[in-house]
Amino acid sequence: MLQRFADPAAIAAEIERVRSLSGDTLRRCWRVVFGRSPPQHLTADLLRRMIANRVQEEAFGTLDRATLKLLDGVARRNHPSERNLKIGTVLVRDYQGRRHTVTVEREGYVWEGQLYSSLSAIARAITGTAWSGPRFFALNSSLERASGAARRQRQPPAERRAALAPAIQQQGRSIPPPSTTAMRRR
Repeated sequence: MLQRFADPAAIAAEIERVRSLSGDTLRRCWRVVFGRSPPQHLTADLLRRMIANRVQEEAFGTLDRATLKLLDGVARRNHPSERNLKIGTVLVRDYQGRRHTVTVEREGYVWEGQLYSSLSAIARAITGTAWSGPRFFALNSSLERASGAARRQRQPPAERRAALAPAIQQQGRSIPPPSTTAMRRR
């Protein structure tokens, strides 16, 4: 972090003053700090936070270039499940009788000694077709797992279908036998 000399107590007092602003006073303060009108879609709370951040940056300095570059790279990633992987994590996937091992590195992902920028690139190299890397390596988010579980709960299990079959047949309808795909689901 690039350091500047400033009185922390004075900065804390200024931030406290910014927290108390509202309405036109808050928008006027934004114009003074940023030199332009505030965006229409930002809430008052967000305006206060951004002004406080700018006050701290001007007083204490900003992050160094390497940290800003790292944060920019993290923000540009489109794969939330990949963000949570810690450096050194090893992903293993068996595909067509062969075990594939991927190691998470700071710069990306290493598979068979070669560095890749994304898991999708590795999945494409392994399969020869376009794959979602997180899906290929079974890195579904908890939200995706929950929605998948909800879908499975809505589908009647084979036992329930078998129990309903006599009642459905009494009504003169037939019930198809469960498919082999449905029986393989968990």
